[in-house]
Amino acid sequence: MRATIEAQLGSKLDAKLVQELLEAHSEAKRNFYLGGLRLSAVEGGRFCEAAFRLLEYATKNKKFTPLAKSLVSTDKLISDLANLDGSLFSDAIRLHIPRSLRLVYDIRNKRDTAHLSDGIDPNLQDATLVVGVLDWVLAEFIRLYHNVPADEASRIVDGIVKRAAPVVQDFDGYLKVLNPKLQASDHCLVLLYQRGDDGASFEEMHRWVRPKMRANLKRTLDGLVEAKDHAHFDGGRYIITRRGEQFVEQKGLIAPSQLS
Repeated sequence: MRATIEAQLGSKLDAKLVQELLEAHSEAKRNFYLGGLRLSAVEGGRFCEAAFRLLEYATKNKKFTPLAKSLVSTDKLISDLANLDGSLFSDAIRLHIPRSLRLVYDIRNKRDTAHLSDGIDPNLQDATLVVGVLDWVLAEFIRLYHNVPADEASRIVDGIVKRAAPVVQDFDGYLKVLNPKLQASDHCLVLLYQRGDDGASFEEMHRWVRPKMRANLKRTLDGLVEAKDHAHFDGGRYIITRRGEQFVEQKGLIAPSQLS
């Protein structure tokens, strides 16, 4: 999926900038899934650096600030973009994307010193907002330069970043969960989390789970599908649901601490 998007966007925009944009987006999302909330904001800043240059490229006859050189003034760039001819450039390019990038910049640069002691962890709030904006901006670039509807662009973005579980190691196609303390249900869900949209067949799950889990594996998987809505069975493969992904992330089943 990512290779296709990189090729499509790279055919209409600067290929190196597209690569930087996708790499920053991937790292920000990966850090967010693994609990690196501040790192998500840092990668968000890197994403903005690439996105602003793509806006320059799209509106300045393919000219942009070199990656080795800092952007002179994002405020001026945002103002210049807003003043472009609306008959030549879409509102997304002129207004919506630049203003969204500015929001991410402000969170990265200013929020750490402005947090209030109100008992709420603002880092999670900030990181959630950052990755949401990054998803939206990337979807807009895909919509504009990949010629797909907005909902399709959003679906493509969801599929670009594969969720990775550090507690799962891949041995030439054999997935081993590196946490012997997990119960069968959580063990299976972590495997499905690692597989993402590809899902897994019963035979694959039977091969990957621990021997003591195999006798009741069908019951365990049925529970994930029917009782908890953590997985979906399409007749051939088990696929984790959004509810299942949230459960895995919120319970910390894939966190690096699980390896200790």
